[in-house]
Amino acid sequence: MINGIIVVHKEAGYTSHDVVAKMRGICGQKKIGHTGTLDPQATGVLPVCLGSATKLCDMLADRDKEYVAGLLLGVETDTQDTTGRILAEHPVEVSREEVCAGALSFVGEYLQVPPMYSALKVDGKKLYELARAGREVERKARPVTIHALEVCSCSPPEAVLRVSCSKGTYIRTLCADLGEKLGCGGVMSSLVRTRVGNFCLEEALTLGQLQELRDRGELAGAVRPVDSMFQDSPVLHVQEEFLRFLENGNVIQPEQTVEKECYAPGRWVRVYRPDESFAGIYAYDRAGGKYRPVKMFL
Repeated sequence: MINGIIVVHKEAGYTSHDVVAKMRGICGQKKIGHTGTLDPQATGVLPVCLGSATKLCDMLADRDKEYVAGLLLGVETDTQDTTGRILAEHPVEVSREEVCAGALSFVGEYLQVPPMYSALKVDGKKLYELARAGREVERKARPVTIHALEVCSCSPPEAVLRVSCSKGTYIRTLCADLGEKLGCGGVMSSLVRTRVGNFCLEEALTLGQLQELRDRGELAGAVRPVDSMFQDSPVLHVQEEFLRFLENGNVIQPEQTVEKECYAPGRWVRVYRPDESFAGIYAYDRAGGKYRPVKMFL
């Protein structure tokens, strides 16, 4: 079984579940999961976790993301993108400077109302299922953070935005909100996810490329090890005589490690065996004076 992460470049027309199904065939195993849904029309980075790395799925979904999005001003649709039913059209009488100023106003934390065409659930029903049935329900605004929002190009009614944002941000809704702020409405016309955490588009491979690697017996070269996700976390090595505690997922005392370091409470650290194999993520508990397991990859 393959254990690790493959960064897939999802192409248009595939759902995230389609990618997982294709990857099961390519890798010859069932234990595969994806980290963060992309709409069928969207393309870009979709980290796929294999084997023991499926434990990473929820952790990767929490990572910041970066997108390049097309914005079409002067239009409003029910899906907030160009695939939806047109609800209204307006003249576009804004300048590039006004678009840039409007975009800049969203940087920081803002309250975003999730779109009806989304996989969020209300009373056990997915919003997009309700939307397709012609129902609209009240959605609570949620705080999201826009770390950076750059207008890469702008020739109204079209613009291209580069967005760095927190988890849970809907770029379609950001485009619609920006259009509303500019007084002419707006929708997302295209979307490319260029980064998820430290996984970038430059390293991503299409399903076709992965199939070719598999056929040549070179697929292993595309697999990133589980601990590559935690490169920003410090490293601790458990001493040989205390390895049994690690193998059982028990707490580890600083003096039981080679480094004997006490890092800031709550900060994740990568814990390794004496043979340099990765065992799991721990965090220091100052009250107990010990490292407690966050997620084990035994």
